[in-house]
Amino acid sequence: MSSTENETEVDPMRARYEELAELAGSLAHEIKNPLSVIHMNIDLLSEDLEELDSPGSRRSLERVDIVRGQCERMEGLLRDFLKYTRLRDIDLLPGSLNDQILMVLRAYQAQADADGIDVEKYLDPDLPAILLHSDSLQAALMNLVKNALESMDSGGQLMVRTYTTRKSVALDLIDTGSGVDDNTVLHMFEPFYSTKDGGSGLGLPTARKIIEAHGGRISVQSEVGRGTKFVLEFPVPKRLS
Repeated sequence: MSSTENETEVDPMRARYEELAELAGSLAHEIKNPLSVIHMNIDLLSEDLEELDSPGSRRSLERVDIVRGQCERMEGLLRDFLKYTRLRDIDLLPGSLNDQILMVLRAYQAQADADGIDVEKYLDPDLPAILLHSDSLQAALMNLVKNALESMDSGGQLMVRTYTTRKSVALDLIDTGSGVDDNTVLHMFEPFYSTKDGGSGLGLPTARKIIEAHGGRISVQSEVGRGTKFVLEFPVPKRLS
């Protein structure tokens, strides 16, 4: 089969995929609006029940809290899903990967200190610039750093390293956390796959989608009880190298 015939078959498939993605995003929006109304009315109902202050109202408040918690979970899931479906072509500008990861680490330093986690930074001062979209790249990095910190609930170490390879700029994120098994590694970038209670399963797929939108790639190695290593690689444009 010729390459032209292959392209003819692929294009309708891509068009159907994009149509379904757009439809799913629109459906999520439609669900989000009434869900917000439900959440608002649950809060108002809770206030009314608190004023009654009777055994019956207290039991009802407990049930209302359960419903509120599920509403908040659904709202979080919809937010993550909309982020995932909205990611399209992004405008990339020259920037420093070192600066991006430093901003993310500063945002999580207080959490790391509180949890007894030592953050070790080995950032190449001569790292070449890459083309990046600051907001989306930071969102991807924040997801990875957050996951690393949450895997070390009894303290540990997060090593962050940037360096150059023959064709790319690379970032290693290595934690000494709980690690995951081979099956989780195999599926962790699939949408809606999650090992966390209440997790949306969209954080890592969205992070990968963002990195790939930068022309980059992400890989992972992990061992249960020893930790996890994420490696991100980004191309260095010839005009910037």
